[in-house]
Amino acid sequence: MSTATNDHVSDHSHGHDDSDGEVHAHVNSPLFMISIFAVLIVLTVVTVAVSYVDLGPANTFVAIFIATMKASLVATFFMHLKGDKPIHSIIFIGAFVFLAIFLGLSNDDLATRGAVDADNGAHRLQRSGAVAPGGLQTPAAPASAEPAAAGEHH
Repeated sequence: MSTATNDHVSDHSHGHDDSDGEVHAHVNSPLFMISIFAVLIVLTVVTVAVSYVDLGPANTFVAIFIATMKASLVATFFMHLKGDKPIHSIIFIGAFVFLAIFLGLSNDDLATRGAVDADNGAHRLQRSGAVAPGGLQTPAAPASAEPAAAGEHH
């Protein structure tokens, strides 16, 4: 009866099972882990340094790129994604791909949303030059509105 209990425990262990059924620990040397930590600190310093440089709209993308690199290092080495099943790495990378698509499409929308024709203040489509549908229309000035004569106050 003790063998059934041991089989039950080994079937539901929280380790990573290989084909032999044994649990294999993912052990990295302390020096290696300290070096990964040092790289994370350097990337944090780079993030702060880049925040003082005006790169225009690229500031956000540079900050997200550095944060993605840091998250990848943490997941790969501290969370042992490197030694895990390949499907977990695919899911991890897929999350960043979809994040990049989402941010890219959102940036495209935000960058062109407020395009205004400088000549008359009307919203125009950049490709065709036609008045944008649903844009704010500037009301025409009434014909009877004439400037007040000098000295008249209402």
